[in-house]
Amino acid sequence: MSELVRFSVSLEKDLLDKFDRYCADGRLATRSEAIRQLLREKLTAAAWQADAADVAASLTLVYDHHKARLTDKMLELQHARADRVVSSMHVHLDHDLCLEVIVLRGPAPDLQELAAELSGLKGIHQAQLVIARAVGHGHDHTHPH
Repeated sequence: MSELVRFSVSLEKDLLDKFDRYCADGRLATRSEAIRQLLREKLTAAAWQADAADVAASLTLVYDHHKARLTDKMLELQHARADRVVSSMHVHLDHDLCLEVIVLRGPAPDLQELAAELSGLKGIHQAQLVIARAVGHGHDHTHPH
């Protein structure tokens, strides 16, 4: 783990009050933990936008499973990108709707493209791609995953 460094920040009172409410609502232990999380999110987003690194992500889809051929199309797209799809989970929400969470890994533009293809299918009600973090490789990949 990195060395802990302390620094100070000057904020307007109303901004600090909003930040404290954000910390309380998010049940964050301390302001420091909240700032660490916000910085990680922002830096990951910057790396993603700059295409600087591979990322890990989740794509959450809510869809009508009665829509003709929708699940077939979803599976075709995932199989075509099997090198990017790590895992998926399927949940039945009610009689008509299902939720699919797909874990992805790879270059951000590839994941963004796959997410756009899936979310653009007729019958998809909601789609959200969440970039979890930049993926670092600190060791040799001679072992199987």
